[in-house]
Amino acid sequence: MHPRLDIAAELGVSVESIGQTIRIATLGDLPQNGAKFSLIDRQIPIRVSLIESARRDLTTLENLPVPTASGASVPLKTVADLSFGQGPSAVRRYNQSRRLFLEADESPGIELGTATKKIMELPALKKLPEGVHLIEKGDTEFMNELFQNFLLAIGAGVLMVLAVLVLLFARVFQPITILSALPLSLGGAVLALLLTNRPFSLPVVIGILMLMGIVAKNSILLVDFAIEEMRAGKPRLEAILQAGHKRARPIVMTTVAMVAGMLPVALGWGGDSDFRSPMAIAVIGGLITSTMLTLVIVPAVFTLFDDVERWMAPKAGKLLANQAVPRPNRAEPIV
Repeated sequence: MHPRLDIAAELGVSVESIGQTIRIATLGDLPQNGAKFSLIDRQIPIRVSLIESARRDLTTLENLPVPTASGASVPLKTVADLSFGQGPSAVRRYNQSRRLFLEADESPGIELGTATKKIMELPALKKLPEGVHLIEKGDTEFMNELFQNFLLAIGAGVLMVLAVLVLLFARVFQPITILSALPLSLGGAVLALLLTNRPFSLPVVIGILMLMGIVAKNSILLVDFAIEEMRAGKPRLEAILQAGHKRARPIVMTTVAMVAGMLPVALGWGGDSDFRSPMAIAVIGGLITSTMLTLVIVPAVFTLFDDVERWMAPKAGKLLANQAVPRPNRAEPIV
């Protein structure tokens, strides 16, 4: 049934009256509105509706009287178009709200993220009616949960690495210098994926987790050597230059070995290249950019935090000394 809203408005017929008329004729009135047959211990509701043969006759239904606002009545076919069809057998709900479930499969060669982005750009989804909400389920829900857990794992891993480095170096600021190399690797991984037109998927997440461990190790080699040289009495600038000169070889060797090992996977040699190739591309891009920038950015950050440490060390020492000195007890007069 499709109401003719313009004609119904002219005749003073509401959509509620149209729905009530067809409901009473086919299903009967609501139990709370109908009459009841009283027995000794209970009441039996009386449902009144058209007989089965009349409910199947479209002409009978079209001629049902619908009340108007003035008290008159008009045939149902005047204010609505009737036809036989099939409706849902059950009303499904999600969080106590009615739901409509739409499911689709990706076309060959289309990634889930790309398909989801195109679906979200549809005009119907950008302007949803009031009371209608979009809830992602299935693979899209799992992918969103994966990325949230990935960010949680990255944050927890960085905090654990920072805690271990603070204990090993017995310093607070220089471990932050080591972690400054991590964003350099992320930029390279994203750039490599963009250049090769690869999506950000589960293999890429695994590759970034592995990449961060390698980049942190290279930064530790550089910072640890500079700190040891400064403890040996060398000036800071000379210690940094020596660290860059002597630790550049193992850092470059690690990068070359990893790139060479990941190159066949990135080129798609072997089985299941669609899964492993994005991971290898992300690792290669992150290693290349982090290796080129670590020898420049990390020494600069090291110098900055070393100046901060030298400025804060005397102030922190005085503060701790003042708190450690016990205050003399005042002698109380004896009465």
